[in-house]
Amino acid sequence: MPLGMDQTHFLTEKVKQGECQLRAKDERIIALETENAMLYLKLAQLQGSLRSSKEQAVHFKRMFEVEQDQRTCMGDILIGLYGQVKALRDELDQLRLSVTSLPEQVEDEQENIRIQVQEHCQLLRHHTSNMTDLQKRLLEAESSLVEANARHAKEKKRRRELHNTLMELRGNIRVHCRVRPLMDFDVGAQDISTLGKQGSLSEVICHALDDENVIVKSSKHSKVFEYERVYAPLEQQESVFEEVQPMLTSLLDGYNVCIMAYGQTGSGKTHTMLGSHTNEDYNPTKEPHPDEGVIPRATRELLRLIAEKPPDSHNVEVSVVEIYNNDIRDLLGNDPQAKHDIVKGTDGALTVATLTSKHVETVYDVMCLVQHGLRARKEIATLIHEHSSRSHLVVMLTVTIQASHFLCSTSSRTGSPIDVFAVPQSPVPRERARRQLPQPQLPNYGGPKIRSRSPSPSRSQTPTGVIKTKLQLVDLAGSECVGMSGVTGSALRETSCINKSLSALADVLGALAEHRAHVPYRNSKITHLLQDSIGGDAKLLVMLCVSPAQRYVTESLQCLGFGQRARQVQRGPIKRKLPPSMERIGPGDSTYSGRNSPRPKSAGPPTGRQ
Repeated sequence: MPLGMDQTHFLTEKVKQGECQLRAKDERIIALETENAMLYLKLAQLQGSLRSSKEQAVHFKRMFEVEQDQRTCMGDILIGLYGQVKALRDELDQLRLSVTSLPEQVEDEQENIRIQVQEHCQLLRHHTSNMTDLQKRLLEAESSLVEANARHAKEKKRRRELHNTLMELRGNIRVHCRVRPLMDFDVGAQDISTLGKQGSLSEVICHALDDENVIVKSSKHSKVFEYERVYAPLEQQESVFEEVQPMLTSLLDGYNVCIMAYGQTGSGKTHTMLGSHTNEDYNPTKEPHPDEGVIPRATRELLRLIAEKPPDSHNVEVSVVEIYNNDIRDLLGNDPQAKHDIVKGTDGALTVATLTSKHVETVYDVMCLVQHGLRARKEIATLIHEHSSRSHLVVMLTVTIQASHFLCSTSSRTGSPIDVFAVPQSPVPRERARRQLPQPQLPNYGGPKIRSRSPSPSRSQTPTGVIKTKLQLVDLAGSECVGMSGVTGSALRETSCINKSLSALADVLGALAEHRAHVPYRNSKITHLLQDSIGGDAKLLVMLCVSPAQRYVTESLQCLGFGQRARQVQRGPIKRKLPPSMERIGPGDSTYSGRNSPRPKSAGPPTGRQ
């Protein structure tokens, strides 16, 4: 550019050109960016299409592989089917061969079957004839078995009657034994799952072999004890009373009766005598209960027998006594804590004159009085038994009989008058007696007979006065080991008194069995109170109650040994209560005609009743 020229216009043009070029470039950049964006968008679309194509390719590849696998499997299946078809064709060929030979085989089999049928028919006819003979012999055997069972039952009953008669003539104490079922508390401190298992405390070691023998098993040896009757754990209360029931007839014939339950605590004595209950919730019912014990059942049977007698000829009174800590307590009196003494009555019998006696007419009356007494009876919970009695319970039923009705009573079986003082006839021959008499007739032992005093104008021939007989039902407190029961304090003193009184009872029986000159009745109030019954003035039944568990084996053996000693006691014939206007005729009397072995003067005529 020449010097000196005005460059402003030139620069302005240059600036304008530059700006035009800049705008053109900017537009070009925008166009390129727009084109670039379009390309990116198209690239993204193409990439998406590529991915879809790849996915389709992968899918088609997988389908192809699956198809290849299926074709391979189909090929294997076809090969297997081909082999099966070939095998079936071979089998079909064999079947065709078999079918061709089948008629001949069928004919052979039919011939064999025909021969076997003939043989079996012959065997059947032979067996049928044998079966007829066997059936005939079986019927004869069954008939013989029935007859043998009947004879066995008859002879068993006759043996028991003769045994009871012999025991009465000897004055033996009858001893029964009852084994109670296993209970939950027999496990002690062990788990309840061990109940009855071998080697545990509750293992059953005491079993009833039969109705007369009980066995106590141990690891070293076993002991067997025999009694008049043994009750298995499953026998019900009714079975127990069936053996006791005949003794109640003797009560109305002038004999005292005593039934006592003996055993350790928790062995089932109170259950046997009263039934299942506790002293607090015992509620008597007017209707018989299948679980009630000897006391309500004996009361019901006694009142039934009295109902068959003439009206107003018999009167029944009840007393309920407990021997607590060797003190006699009247549970029906106004003050159960008052002490009472044993005195000798006008008839020479021991009695507690201050006891409360209540007149009763029904079983419900009796059991309501017993319930009243039970609520006052001492009872605590020990480690052995939840309801352990701490005293001896004695329920006494005194029956007052008018002498005029006593001499000529009515047979409950025939309804005809019988003389209760009739002298037994001479025995019939043995074989004849077996054929004609269902029960053995007792021989005339030449014992003392009974006659009335000679009549006089001032005295009627019918004797006057009354006869009192006594039924004593005793629930003895159970012996217990202090270490097992865990008692302390006053309960420990109670346990000591209970064990001492039971030891005194064992000493009395030992003295009687050995015929000692002195019998220690006064060592305990319970033996003193029951002196007349134990000493021979009553028909006495001792009910042993034992536990079957290993835990109580020592106490069970002691109880069973006590029963064995009791069986050895021979007290002589039981004394019979007589009207005051009757006298006994003994060997020293001029009217005595007996020539056989004499019986004691105190004995009445022999009787077959139990």
